[in-house]
Amino acid sequence: MSRPSIALIADPTSPEGCREYLADAVYLLTGAPPVRIDSRHFATGGRGRAVPDGGRLRLQVPEERLDFVPDVVLLYEIPPHRRRDLAAFQELLQTHDVVTLGTGAEAWRTATEKNLTVARFHRDGVAQMETVVLSRPSVWEAADVFDRLGGDTWARPVVGTGGDDTFHVTNPELLEYATAYYAEHGTDWMLSRDAGNVTADGLRHQFRVFVLGGQVVHAREHLQPEPDTPCNTCRGATPVHIDPPDLPPRLAELAVAATASVGLPFAGVDLAIENGGVVFEVNVQPAFVDGRIEVEKVAVPYVQAHLDAFELARGGPFRGLTASA
Repeated sequence: MSRPSIALIADPTSPEGCREYLADAVYLLTGAPPVRIDSRHFATGGRGRAVPDGGRLRLQVPEERLDFVPDVVLLYEIPPHRRRDLAAFQELLQTHDVVTLGTGAEAWRTATEKNLTVARFHRDGVAQMETVVLSRPSVWEAADVFDRLGGDTWARPVVGTGGDDTFHVTNPELLEYATAYYAEHGTDWMLSRDAGNVTADGLRHQFRVFVLGGQVVHAREHLQPEPDTPCNTCRGATPVHIDPPDLPPRLAELAVAATASVGLPFAGVDLAIENGGVVFEVNVQPAFVDGRIEVEKVAVPYVQAHLDAFELARGGPFRGLTASA
């Protein structure tokens, strides 16, 4: 079988650089680079056109002289605030003969909008810290929630990324600041009871578990020397890679359950071992940290899953460059 035509559709304004890892993985597996496309062309109001072509989908961006019919679409590295604008494009991909894991617009929204995630976890019995969603609360309303949650909480926006606009709220002054901050930005937000996820030597820590097709493919622990700062690597946390067999079974079980709860085929789940194991959030498109290990452990399996789906749809097999290794 001939090599599949692969489009890598991402937002070039994102600073995470996941698209570079995925492009490397495509090359490693197929011996050819993907066709790179700016996702903004196919968002609401974009100049791109997705035209039915014999049951498939032709992607056209005249100003860039792009006219391409992909077999496989890698739709990744879309900033949270821009995901809703791709919902119509995702539906087109889903209804045409395009192999992709990125068509679940509803699942994307459920995981991206954390108030929906909290509700879904509650419905499905996925363990999480007690959380209250707030929308333009008064200072007194916020104070009542803060007291009910024990006076040691984390405030975070309903839609955010990288731990931005997130505060460890431990006193009334910090709560008043957070309440005013979100009001000024017109942002719905949440207060969650602190998980107490601090090591004996004072490091805030949590786990990022990558789930693909109902299986854990990789994990890492994030160690944050500043316990009042989110455990994101972009905020100074140090990642420690963990092979799936070495991950505590409870965390693996929770990560798979959380991914299934929001309806994603692939995700990066943030969680803590404390309190019997609790999930913080599910990342639709988890970032890769620097180092070749996540090309091998995450990006390659993610791309391979698309190639496997392509083989199944076409009656393959397509044997990539790594097939004989």
